[in-house]
Amino acid sequence: QSQLVESGGGLVQPGGSLRLSCEVSGISLNYYSIGWFRQVPGKEREGISCITSSGRANYVDSVKGRFTISKDNAKSTVYLQMNSLEPEDTAIYYCTAEWDNRCSSSPEYWGQGTQVTVSS
Repeated sequence: QSQLVESGGGLVQPGGSLRLSCEVSGISLNYYSIGWFRQVPGKEREGISCITSSGRANYVDSVKGRFTISKDNAKSTVYLQMNSLEPEDTAIYYCTAEWDNRCSSSPEYWGQGTQVTVSS
């Protein structure tokens, strides 16, 4: 059974940093691409970053230069380092998994989400 568990969310001041982790089980990062989505209540879900099974990373324009995605295949964990956080980054963050080198808007597996709040 595939499972994705996010951690690392919390409350941070504007300009601060957080690192989210997504630990996966039942799937291999050698074969699955991992994405990060976020959602604010009442707004559409937004895909913000993805790292493919081959290690290629991509980002939505609003987080480029501030967020960095990485992975440790041996630990079955994907990280999202978030720097220079802004109040607009406040959302529930979800990690996702999709077979092969794909980063689509409808991945197969989802975690339960972790809340990130950026506020002074």
